[in-house]
Amino acid sequence: MNFLTVFVTVPNLKTANKITDIVLKNKLCACVSVLKNADSYYWWKNKITRSREALLIMKTSRKNFRKLEKQIKDVHPYEVPEIVSFKIDKASKDYLNWIKKYAG
Repeated sequence: MNFLTVFVTVPNLKTANKITDIVLKNKLCACVSVLKNADSYYWWKNKITRSREALLIMKTSRKNFRKLEKQIKDVHPYEVPEIVSFKIDKASKDYLNWIKKYAG
C-alpha cells in the first residue's frame, strides 16, 4: 500500500479545525498536524501576496487522496486551495501500520 503526506494551507485555525474534524471523522487521514503562523508568499491575481496561514500536514493512504481532496474543497474558503501530496518513501513499519489501521 502507498502512503502519503498531504499539505494543505488554510487562512485560520477555525478552518483548520473544521477540515481536521471532517477528514478524521471520515477516516480519510490517520493524523493531521496543525502548524500555526506559517507566513506564505505567493502570486495571486498578478501580484505577490503575503498571508499568515496555518499548515495542515495529513498522513493518509494513496487510495484516499481523491476523497480527501473533495472533502477539503467542499469546505475550504480559498478559490484555489493548496492540496499537495508527497509519497512517503520510507517510514517505520509500525507507523505505516498505524496509518493503514485508521486511513487505509
